[in-house]
Amino acid sequence: MIGLSFILAGMLAAAMPFLLAALGELVAERSGVLNLGIEGMMALGAVTGFVITFHGGGHAAGFLGAGLAGAALSLIFAWLALSLRANQVAVGLAIGILGQGLSALFGKSYESMTVAGLPKLHLPVLSDLPVVGGVFVQDIVVWLGMAATLAIWAVLRLTKLGLIIRAVGENPAAARALGYPVIAIRYGAVMFGGLMAGLAGAYAATVYTPLWADGMIAGRGWIALALVVFATWMVGRVFFGAILFGAVSLAQLAAQAGGVNLNSQLLASLPYIVTIVVLGLISSNKRLLKMNGVASLGEPFGP
Repeated sequence: MIGLSFILAGMLAAAMPFLLAALGELVAERSGVLNLGIEGMMALGAVTGFVITFHGGGHAAGFLGAGLAGAALSLIFAWLALSLRANQVAVGLAIGILGQGLSALFGKSYESMTVAGLPKLHLPVLSDLPVVGGVFVQDIVVWLGMAATLAIWAVLRLTKLGLIIRAVGENPAAARALGYPVIAIRYGAVMFGGLMAGLAGAYAATVYTPLWADGMIAGRGWIALALVVFATWMVGRVFFGAILFGAVSLAQLAAQAGGVNLNSQLLASLPYIVTIVVLGLISSNKRLLKMNGVASLGEPFGP
């Protein structure tokens, strides 16, 4: 029961870096752009947010700076992939490496330094429930992240803007024939994805584990990318998938604390094992992928 309470209390916070990054990537991929540089954008956002917060700028300024850093890196990706029509896979990998390198460079003098995290908000009555009450004791970013999930779902499904983004992803030639600026829309979607990745990195570095260590993103960007496929490009599934990966991440900590006699490296690899298994299961269902997939994903488009 103690282990279950621990997992339930922390799973939303553990899921937040996955969720924020995956939501941004979902919007980018819905517009037809495959951005594999999410890991680097999260890393750059993490170090930017940490440095600003460490020097007294506060969490709000830290998150703002992190989002702008991620968006700036995504702008470089967009220029190469959309304006110059370079291969999106190759450019994304290069940008990811660049972001990780910059984070190591800028964060070198901040190794092992810490900042104050954000306070937890208690909801009356709900936060006092036994076992599950911890679910309702979260910081403000968690609640904003859940609100963002609902907002992105509403925009993509219920608004003209969402329809245009999906149309650009499905058939860019037809969208341009209707008068929509395909490249400009994709630029906006990619920059939104970079912004969200930067915010995800800032959350990981200044709230979830408020200290700086080189490589602290530790593959979360790749899991976020896999999460979009796992969710078959649907916002609701992204949310529940992020919760699943957050719970798995905490389960290995709970297992170690509970004295489970398993190799610590094996327990630490659980999120990645789950990622591989889930992707294998999803990829085997061709009908599901075809039904919800983005027709022009990763394909260059231009005059």
